[in-house]
Amino acid sequence: MEDTLRGLLDALQHGSISVEDALAHLRGAGESDLPSVTLDHLREARTGFPEVIYCPGKRDDEIAAIAVRLGASAGRFLATRATPASFDAVRALVPDARFDADARAIVFERQPAARVGLVCVVNAGTSDRHVAAEAACALDVMGNAIARIDDVGVAGLNRVLGHVGALRSANAIVAVAGMDGALPGVIAGLTDRPIVAVPTSIGYGASFGGLAALLTMLNACAGGVSVVNIDNGFGAACAASHINHLAVDGARAPQ
Repeated sequence: MEDTLRGLLDALQHGSISVEDALAHLRGAGESDLPSVTLDHLREARTGFPEVIYCPGKRDDEIAAIAVRLGASAGRFLATRATPASFDAVRALVPDARFDADARAIVFERQPAARVGLVCVVNAGTSDRHVAAEAACALDVMGNAIARIDDVGVAGLNRVLGHVGALRSANAIVAVAGMDGALPGVIAGLTDRPIVAVPTSIGYGASFGGLAALLTMLNACAGGVSVVNIDNGFGAACAASHINHLAVDGARAPQ
């Protein structure tokens, strides 16, 4: 889509199309309709990544139809909270799509982008892996180099202490934890990296489906912790991706 826009602006600059023609093209390119769906094909030009398909609440055939449109216009797509049945419907129309079972995500890239910078995705326990995998999968397709650090919850503090060097080398850290949700605050006390904390719904009764972890993270004593919604690995990935790409762009900028 970015290449299309550049070509359109170049043609307008050189006078080969009129302003009215350019406006007509933009109106047509910006949105396309399917039954009950209006796709935003200019999302990538504004935010750096195409519109993402959130699968719950959509039929498998709807997900597949949206995926075809996004793949054609943007050359890549990400579908979150997908099921194997959704993937089968998508793969029937987009054979090169792949399914990440841990992340519960469908991914397609016509030409994989370079993976730049570094984001660490850390989880407190194996039970948090689906949320951590969603974050890692989204970060990957958004063009970030990632490092996974799994099962390092604070019940065994030595586990996370063994990864401090790796954590300090990242431009951003996504920290995923359920139960008491203490891991992001501990990491914030060990590094100077920005941390995006993700509470998960993992835990016993008084965890209240992740509310206890959410409140712990919001009340972290150590500074530098930002918090997204419960189980929202994708939202954490978006925030961390912006941080990482800004860091990479800043390092490349002439001094």
